[in-house]
Amino acid sequence: MKKRVVVTGLGCVTPVGIGKNEFWNSIKSGVCGIDKVTRFDASSFQSQVAGEVKNFNPEDYISKKEVKRIDRFTQYAIASAKMAVEDANLDLDSIDRDQMGVIIGSGIGGVGTMEEQHKVLMEKGNKRVSPFLVPMMIGNMAAGQVSIFLGAKGPNTNVCTACASGTHSIGDAYKVIQRGDAKIMVAGGSEAGVTPLSFAGFCNMKAMSTRNHDPKTASRPFDKDRDGFVMGEGSGVVILEDLDHALSRGAKIYAEVVGYGMTADAYHMTTPAENGEGATRAMQMALNDGNVPLDEVDYINAHGTSTPYNDRLETQAIKNIFKEGAYDLCVSSTKSMTGHLLGAAGAIEAIVCAMSVNENFVPPTINVQNVDEELDLDYVLDNGREREVRYAMSNSLGFGGHNATIVLKKY
Repeated sequence: MKKRVVVTGLGCVTPVGIGKNEFWNSIKSGVCGIDKVTRFDASSFQSQVAGEVKNFNPEDYISKKEVKRIDRFTQYAIASAKMAVEDANLDLDSIDRDQMGVIIGSGIGGVGTMEEQHKVLMEKGNKRVSPFLVPMMIGNMAAGQVSIFLGAKGPNTNVCTACASGTHSIGDAYKVIQRGDAKIMVAGGSEAGVTPLSFAGFCNMKAMSTRNHDPKTASRPFDKDRDGFVMGEGSGVVILEDLDHALSRGAKIYAEVVGYGMTADAYHMTTPAENGEGATRAMQMALNDGNVPLDEVDYINAHGTSTPYNDRLETQAIKNIFKEGAYDLCVSSTKSMTGHLLGAAGAIEAIVCAMSVNENFVPPTINVQNVDEELDLDYVLDNGREREVRYAMSNSLGFGGHNATIVLKKY
């Protein structure tokens, strides 16, 4: 018999706040965390805006000695995991940590460390390259280090599916518990890609917004004048638990995870499949997995990247599934506020969905001045909305044609 899986803890480091409360209050209020890049001199880049994390002190979560040996993406993950454990009121000394696992995804891992150490190699020679380069750089190290910090000895892996990594991680963790291989999973995504090399690559493929004169409105999903995504950074981690385990310790339950779908476009490296057919199948798979009645899905947190292709094809995918019922849905893109956290995007958006279901509130899409004529759903423009949220769905669509959808239900 399949186990029921619930969300009992939330932790995050984001461009609009650190910790569940600051993050959710900002999202509800339509606060934008995007501004001019400060991590490096971006004046020569076509795109000069990003959703950077502010006021993060890694030593609040990690010893000074350890901080120097851990890339920023791993620091974010550890901080988020510790906050999520605290939020879940998990006593690590009293639980069976053989039954606690970790899955944390990342699209590009320790790219900042890689750039810094390559510079050392070129300027000072091979003997000066840090012995910590490899364990700082590799993408699995967020999951590895979180398991070390928490003493979590259960299933442990890392997902790298570009912008779908966070959602795949949470979906995979849900399945681990559902089939009985763990009682608790620490799941999510982490990314620290605001670096010169990452920026150069995305700029030169013309994927990022060049609205440098007005950073706060650069990320504008569904707007006629959208011109590309805005890179963000940070992490999101959720605590998933076997329902019986959560009830036995009197845990607060935010939502129940009931559906997960994953498909491939098998179409193009960066462009979604025509008519959003890959995303359509992922959503349908997630809905089927949870036997979800279409007319009870109240909110979709869209992938909503603010790129011409994504917003049009994702809207089409939603209409493919819900038909006329699509017009009764609330659909919003919180990337309008946070930017696109790449491998961590799906993780913080899962947190949005958990809070939305828990509080019966749908967050807004900000910065939309002229809705694209081809896009005709209710994108919850400007202000969030009080409304019953029985089921919330989160979509993530990654380069390489990776599609992932999870569905959360009111518990």
